[in-house]
Amino acid sequence: MASLNVYSVLVNDQIIKENNCETKMGLPCVLKAFTTFFETRSISNMCCAEVVLLGKVCHSALVKTTLENPLFQDLVPATIITKSIQTWNN
Repeated sequence: MASLNVYSVLVNDQIIKENNCETKMGLPCVLKAFTTFFETRSISNMCCAEVVLLGKVCHSALVKTTLENPLFQDLVPATIITKSIQTWNN
């Protein structure tokens, strides 16, 4: 199972690198989008535009990377994924 997790992390990191995901959004909007996963509020139109510019592939890869980070091990993945989909759809 551990080897599968390592493979998943490597593939996800490759997706992020190949798509330049980490450079497509400014830090203020990254933080605002990220906090929408934990709070009941929406992001500004400006940050929404940055999320759209980021693209679905990057959005999903960055959410997955967050969930794989040990700092966030106490999060409920299903809740975060649901909220990230809502953020994208909005």
